Amino acid sequence: MTLTLDETTRRLADTRLFAGVDADGLDRIADRMTELQVPADRVIVRQGEIGTGFFVIVNGSVRIVRDGDTLAHLGPGEFFGELSVLDGRPRIAQVVSDTPTTCLALASWDFEAIVAEQPSVALAILRELAGRLRELTEAVNH
Repeated sequence: MTLTLDETTRRLADTRLFAGVDADGLDRIADRMTELQVPADRVIVRQGEIGTGFFVIVNGSVRIVRDGDTLAHLGPGEFFGELSVLDGRPRIAQVVSDTPTTCLALASWDFEAIVAEQPSVALAILRELAGRLRELTEAVNH
């Protein structure tokens, strides 16, 4: 599967992380993304390594594994790899494809450039990360 620029933009628009990003911002992101085909049962990112990319799942599914324990399964429209790209620290989990999976990948240097150029992207990322933090905090406190 090779996605056109328009299809890549549409897939990004359907990703919760990019809610609120205008069409121009989505086009700029899509233009920098690379399509990645991953066979089933392949490691996409390794726990403990410094992240050099951020990924959006187009089709297929992955599992998030930390210290050998599966924490979650992600599918189309979901994303991973953003924390290590944002903070430059080692990845906190490994991501393994459950099925043949297509991802859109964005290199960390392109991710940083987009965030610097597109304030709406930075705001969307902050909102999504704040939402995740809130969910974790509320789950622990209730």
